[in-house]
This record gives sequence, structure tokens and C-alpha cells, in this order.
Amino acid sequence: MAFEPQHRPATPPAQGSDAAALQITGLVKEYPTGTRALQGVDLRIADGQFFGLLGPNGAGKSTLIHCTTGLATPTSGSIAVFGHDAVANYGQARAAVGLAPQDLNLDHFLTLEETLDFHGGYFGMRKKDRRERAAELLEAFSLTAKRHDRTRTLSGGMKRRLILARALMHRPRFLILDEPTAGVDVELRLELWHYVQRINAEGTTILLTTHYLEEAEQLCSRIAFINHGQIVAEGTSAELAATYEVETLEDAYLELVGRKELSRGMVSEVSS
Repeated sequence: MAFEPQHRPATPPAQGSDAAALQITGLVKEYPTGTRALQGVDLRIADGQFFGLLGPNGAGKSTLIHCTTGLATPTSGSIAVFGHDAVANYGQARAAVGLAPQDLNLDHFLTLEETLDFHGGYFGMRKKDRRERAAELLEAFSLTAKRHDRTRTLSGGMKRRLILARALMHRPRFLILDEPTAGVDVELRLELWHYVQRINAEGTTILLTTHYLEEAEQLCSRIAFINHGQIVAEGTSAELAATYEVETLEDAYLELVGRKELSRGMVSEVSS
């Protein structure tokens, strides 16, 4: 993929903000069924940070993202995006966030160009700006030749590229990547790694959820473990390994989920 420089958006942080891209305090989410998906989560992601959120399925990762982006309403607690309350000031908070979801949720009847254009329209971008930004992103993600094709004709890898391009369309200051490389080949995974590292280096804050631990180690400067709706540990890869008294992030994760017997070290001992 070619890389095109990004431009920081004009949306300023709220007056009096402590410059945190995301500040979550005491976040609780309980569904009508009685399921409590989040149980008093506290989390702070600094402006410009590349932050990883790791945990098993059902740990609360998606619910946290949904509450942050307005797809779910918190039961209690607070969420602020660059100082803007994600509930009381939803419009300002949401405008600062770009979301690349795990699901390939594209409208199959739209072309690639229309997909980006409509998304920009949702965020109030002017027609000329939408056209220029869409062309820039299609070129950046090597999708220009497909711009008039319907999204249903794309390969899985191309759909992943388009979803990331769509998330970046309105120039968000904070990008949420939910399993962005699930099911893609090694080449595309590495291309996406290089791209998100570049935009992070330019100042975009990124929150990454992934089941690929090497991805988190490679990209994230700080990582939090979430389990049963609670943040149970946070730090660098080395700090998390030290917390669980193991040598690697992978072994720390296996300790978290109670599967330390799957450690590569244990496997090596058995095979020898």
C-alpha cells in the first residue's frame, strides 16, 4: 500500500481537558438480561498513545468500545474522549473517533467511493473535501482501481482495507481498531501494521484489540488485560510479564485465562 500523509483534524480538546484521548472512570454496563458486561472499569489512554486491550472472548472489550462510540449506553460511570463526555456531548466525542469494527459491516450495494463519501457526509464534511479525502485514502490503500466497484465484489482483505479507510475518512484524532487483521494473510497484516504505525507516529491515538499477541507486542506501547468486565492488569509487555511472574506477554496472557499448560515452554518440555 502507498502511504499518504494524514492531517490532524481541527476539533480541539474540551476546555480544561487533561489531554487524555480516552478517560474511563467507574464504567458499568448491565444489560436488561442481568448480564453485567463491565464492572467498574477505569482506563486512561494518553493522547498519541498506541494502546492494546487484550482479553478472552466475552471479557468486555466490545462492550467498552460500544459504550465509547455510542453504540451502547453505560449503566453508570463516565467516558470522556479528549475531554468531551461521550454521553452528554456525544456529537463532539464521536467526531473525534474513527472505528474499524471486527465485523465487515459494509453496504453491499454501495461502491467503494460511495462508501467513503457517505461516511464523510455523516460527519459533516463538505463535498469537495469528501471527494479529495476519498481519493487520497483509496490511493493510500491501493483501492483506486476498484473505486467504482460494489463492495460485495471485494476480497476479504480488500474489505478490511476499505473499513480502515472509512474509519479514517473524517480525520479522527482517536482510532479504534477492533481485531483489524482477523482472517487476513500475512502480507496484508504487515502492510496494515506499517500503516497504523505511521499514522500513530503522526499523532493519531490508537486503541487496538487483537487476539494476535505478537501484534500487540509489535505495535502497542502499553497494554491492558480485561477479564470478566474488569481491567485486571496494565503496563508494557515486560511489565505484564513481570506482574504474572513469567517471561513473555504470551505466558502472561495464558496465566490470565487460566491456560498456562499451553505455554510454549511447557510444550517444549513435553515434546523433549
